[in-house]
Order: sequence, then structure tokens, then C-alpha cells
Amino acid sequence: MSTKYKATEKGFAYFITITTVGWVDVFTRLRQKYVIINALKYCQQHKGLEIYAYCIMSSHIHLLCKVDELALLSNVIRDFKTFTSKKIIETIIEYPESRREWLLDYFSKACAHLKRNQKYKVWQDGYHAEKVYSNKFIKQKVNYIHNNPVANKIVEKPEDYLFSSARNYAELDSEIGVDTIYLF
Repeated sequence: MSTKYKATEKGFAYFITITTVGWVDVFTRLRQKYVIINALKYCQQHKGLEIYAYCIMSSHIHLLCKVDELALLSNVIRDFKTFTSKKIIETIIEYPESRREWLLDYFSKACAHLKRNQKYKVWQDGYHAEKVYSNKFIKQKVNYIHNNPVANKIVEKPEDYLFSSARNYAELDSEIGVDTIYLF
């Protein structure tokens, strides 16, 4: 398996994008966004995840992050995806969802080709990770992450989007604590 876009080196920060299969809009529901929020908080508290910037969009998540020297970020991302996929399916089943049958059918068909025994597949295989290599890169990625909801016409200003670290950088109440980095 290729490691080109994987977070395989210890001690480095990465810009990561994790995407749902078929770019399905799962995170249009508040309950589903909190599955992600709670899982990220857990990873911060128990797996050494340091988040510098994040944004939860309707079908994908952006993170600028790293883990402490003792862990591999790739393992944390793997565990995050495994846990959240189960919680997302559980939430679809347990709570009112107008697209329940369609979503379950889609996620079921997405894993039909897999050799491993799996009933649903929520996330695309792997994730896109780019190793942080300069302050310019950090600035570019933080701006990209924070402006994603603006570019998608969800909000006018990045700090107005509740599920983004732009609120942390604007010193507003936020869903997740992050380690802000000011290079601007």
C-alpha cells in the first residue's frame, strides 16, 4: 500500500483530509457533527492528538494536526475512522433521519467489494495527508481550512462557522480546543 499521502512519520504535523465514500453529505445533521467533535476531543485527551486547525464540512473533514512523539498519526486516524464510522451508522439507525434507508443502502453497497467482513463503509479508503514543511504551508492550509465554509457559501466570515477552528483563532467560543499558531 502506498504511503505517499499517509501520516507515517513521527513528530511531524500534517494537513489531513478525510472524506466520506461518494462524498455523501453525512454532516448536514447536527448529531453527526457531534460524533466527529466528540471523537476528536477523545483523541486529544487519550491519544495525544494536537489539533492546530480543523473544519467539518458536509462530506469531509480537514485537520492540521500531529500526535506526540510516542504515537503514529496514521494509527490515530485509523482508530478515529473506525470508531466514527460505527457511531455514524448507529446514529443513522437510532435517530430520525429522512435519508435513513438511502444512506444505509449506500454505505452497505460501498463495502460490497471488500474482502473483509464489513456491513457498512462510511469513509473512503485512506485519507489525504500532506506533511507540514514550512510556515508558508501552515499559513496556506490554515487559511484554506478556515475559508472552506465561506467558499461553499455556508457563512460570510470564517469565524461564523461553528464547526471550525476559525472561531478559536477569532477568540470566540468553540466546540474543540485547539493549539492556535499565529504566523500571519
